[in-house]
Amino acid sequence: MKLLTIISGVVSLVTTVFAYSNPLPCSGVCGNAHDPSLIRRASDGTYFRFSTGGGIAVHTASSAQGPWVYKGQVLPNGANVNNAGKTDLWAPDVTLVGNTYYLYYTASQFGTQNSVIGLATSSSLDVGTWSDKGSTGISSDSSKSYNAIDANLIKVGSQYLMNFGSFWHDIYQVEMNTTPNTVNSQAGGAYNTIFKPAGTHDVEGSYMINYNGGYYMFFSEGSCCNLDKNRPAAGQEYKIKVCRSNSATGGFVDQSGVSCTNGGGTLVLPSHGTIYAPGGQGVYNDPSLGWILYYHYVDTTIGYADSQKLFGVNKIKWVNGWPTV
Repeated sequence: MKLLTIISGVVSLVTTVFAYSNPLPCSGVCGNAHDPSLIRRASDGTYFRFSTGGGIAVHTASSAQGPWVYKGQVLPNGANVNNAGKTDLWAPDVTLVGNTYYLYYTASQFGTQNSVIGLATSSSLDVGTWSDKGSTGISSDSSKSYNAIDANLIKVGSQYLMNFGSFWHDIYQVEMNTTPNTVNSQAGGAYNTIFKPAGTHDVEGSYMINYNGGYYMFFSEGSCCNLDKNRPAAGQEYKIKVCRSNSATGGFVDQSGVSCTNGGGTLVLPSHGTIYAPGGQGVYNDPSLGWILYYHYVDTTIGYADSQKLFGVNKIKWVNGWPTV
């Protein structure tokens, strides 16, 4: 944005620069944070962070900022799904359904559509208490238009919806059964909610919330992984965007009114300073911090490897109905 100002008869051109906040301070184990999922246990206020790798890493803390302590894995022996990636699980999504915690995970072969979304449940979130329920019925192969990864569950009224997918045809949504262990096979199948028609279909990691009656779909766009070995052109790395709709099932647009099935998406958080490739995000209304955006990123002063991804948290400020950090 450029503003024209006149000072003492002299016309000068002033450029307004928009800055992005750095992550809030984090203590304890702030690494091992690829594709984080954050939840606070209501019974004692303990925070749990789940992340990609192995049987899904579990960390706990007394706040969203730490101090984070590694506790173990959700499924240390792998998942009960028919997929070659069942011992290296991705992209956990954790939510409370009734009195039970549901953790959705992805088993997949990287760079392929050979993927399945599975489910584990627990009454407490603690390591050693998780029961693997296997596949949700959401899967993909080369015959599908989508890739069945990056699950995110949302309840809308009495209905559960699952947002998922990446690349190939971007973000999809499907209705789950009343008890959301499995997909509702009678509901008409999966349909697109976010699609980038031009160039590489590099959209994934959706996360939906309801705020002030609107539905906000956050997602990651760009190259996510192996950044130490294959750095993309500047601006083509991971970044976080958002779209909004009055309906949870479609009609998403960005802040300029561009349809998000036609490439729309408002930028929330890109690379800035030493913060590089933020993504794999979630959103949480924290009792201490208010609305926060959490995500993984790499610090360019430390390294770009997937194993070096750090946990980031930013406070969200809502401006004219849109989230900013």
